[in-house]
Amino acid sequence: MVDITDWRTSTRTQGQGQCVEVGFGADCVGVRDTKNRSGGQITVAQQRWLEFVSGVKLGCFDDR
Repeated sequence: MVDITDWRTSTRTQGQGQCVEVGFGADCVGVRDTKNRSGGQITVAQQRWLEFVSGVKLGCFDDR
């Protein structure tokens, strides 16, 4: 498993329990379920994460 130590939860979570955490490693980004942290994580290269975030900001994944 990749070493990711800097996990963050969105400030918009508001304690609803339906959130994921994003963690940053040396050259990768991890995503895991806040309620089940030991259940595993998805890990992607930093560049892919940046492309995903850019797509979200541009509305590429919005319903049409």
